Amino acid sequence: MNLVSKSLGLSDWILIIFYFGLMLGVSFYSYRYIQQLKDYFKGGNRIPWWLSGVSFWMTSFSVAAFVFYPSLCYKYGWVGITLLWVAVPATLYSAYLFGWRWRRLRVNSPVEFVEERYNGTLRQIFVWQGVPVKIVDDSLKLFATGKFVSIITNIPITYSIALVGGIIMICTFLGGLWAVTITDFIQFIVLGAGLLVILPLSIYHAGGLTKIFDSTPEGFFRLTNSEFPWSYVIPLIILYAFSWSSINWSLIQRYYCVRDEKEVKKVGLTVILLYIIGPPLMFFPAFAGKLIVPELKDAGDIYPILCSKLLPAGMLGLLISAMFSATMSTLSSDFNVCASVITQDVYRRLLRPSAKERELVWVGRVSTLLVGVLALFIAILLSHGKAENMFRVMVTLFGVATGPVAVPMMLGMVSKRYPGKSAVIGFCMGTLVGLFLLYVQLGMSSFALPIHITWVADKKEWLLWGLTVKMEIFMFLTTTIITYLFMEGITLLSPINIVERNKIGKFFEKIENPIGKLEEDKEVLQGKMQFSPYNIVGVCGILIALALFLVIFFSTQGMERYMGITISVLSLIGGLLFIYFGALVKPYDGNDV
Repeated sequence: MNLVSKSLGLSDWILIIFYFGLMLGVSFYSYRYIQQLKDYFKGGNRIPWWLSGVSFWMTSFSVAAFVFYPSLCYKYGWVGITLLWVAVPATLYSAYLFGWRWRRLRVNSPVEFVEERYNGTLRQIFVWQGVPVKIVDDSLKLFATGKFVSIITNIPITYSIALVGGIIMICTFLGGLWAVTITDFIQFIVLGAGLLVILPLSIYHAGGLTKIFDSTPEGFFRLTNSEFPWSYVIPLIILYAFSWSSINWSLIQRYYCVRDEKEVKKVGLTVILLYIIGPPLMFFPAFAGKLIVPELKDAGDIYPILCSKLLPAGMLGLLISAMFSATMSTLSSDFNVCASVITQDVYRRLLRPSAKERELVWVGRVSTLLVGVLALFIAILLSHGKAENMFRVMVTLFGVATGPVAVPMMLGMVSKRYPGKSAVIGFCMGTLVGLFLLYVQLGMSSFALPIHITWVADKKEWLLWGLTVKMEIFMFLTTTIITYLFMEGITLLSPINIVERNKIGKFFEKIENPIGKLEEDKEVLQGKMQFSPYNIVGVCGILIALALFLVIFFSTQGMERYMGITISVLSLIGGLLFIYFGALVKPYDGNDV
């Protein structure tokens, strides 16, 4: 069958506009319930586990996932899914070893505890290292999303970046973490609806599952290949595990925004299940694409091409919304958590220790706009081709600090041995080694060390005793090991004194006391939900179902119409079930404290 690529029609635009309007509506609704700093940055610790878990999953990837991973699936096969499945053991590690610790720290920002455990110097180092990383990273994601929207809609890229960035800023500014998590769940519904259409259509037009499996090259469905062997996958698991336990602020926020440790474990289980089921459903269409579009020059275009060829009117707009809503989820979470660091760790800690709650909420909102505007400005610069190489260097430069930040944060939560000076020196030495490796990478065609470590620039790989190690993995492992060794060395040479030992002892009292044992927990456990997320999600599900039904019914025919109507009915049933369960759920009233 000769499939013709479609452009966006009126029905697609209606759904896209409706979708963004729904996001804004949820944010305006959430606005009036934000009264305290903890409401804005961690939902008053009343975010339900199912909402936090889905938000975690949606936040953990962006629209780039629909470019990079499908291209790997198209070229190499199942390994593209394997590289996403590394998130399963990483989540198991982060949620069950550190997630409950994050909740017991009872923090409002992800670096707030560093001063309690180590010292104020390290806390500020992590703040001023972490916020710029997030802003630059967000600008690149915003640029990629704006480019994606621009290609699909033919809107100039500057306008598309401003449109997407502006909507994200408004949503996050108004509703804080409640708006972020609820809109994440709505985006999850939209993404699921789109996948339930593109998956069967791609299999059908490829000739069925049997033909797909029979037509692929040998080894296409193996977990790894020569390009991405286990020597790459296993260190990648470690990288994800370290990042999601310590330095990925927006994901860590999903652990400490829920009610207690039991809900943290449910968050982790939700993420694990979604990562087991999600990647095959999301990217199996790329396997079918080998037959539908057999000679594709740029494999990264496979997903947009399949969408434009296979999806009926209306559904194309829905899936486009879902794909770049993944980036919206990531960016809105980053804006919120960066604002929490600026408010809690800079403004409140350094400038106004006695600031009132109302003042801090407004500082949080202003900080959200500040982070968003900076990311938007950088993204627009990139869209004009200015300073692109500089920002690539900046991202790589800050990226070398993954290990040096992660090691002190994780060790600080599990051990009382390490003094503050060991963490500071460990971070500095690990970062210096990372900068040296970055200098070698950028400035030399090849470089060999006496211990048989060689940088080969044309291949962008390191050779370690004859073993090929990809650049990012080598730099992460090296800086991590150096940081740990220096922390151990300083601890052995300069043990903790009595004053610091008492300070660390008080810090660990928090971790050793379950939620509900300390006085500060009573407000959370005895407080009632101000509004029901069940009802909001349910109403949004019903509205999406009605909008999709009307668009599909009047603009499509044949199999596509029946599929679209089926999806709208499922969304309607889901919305009604959420409203039903919302009526059954008993608010927290303190009787179980």
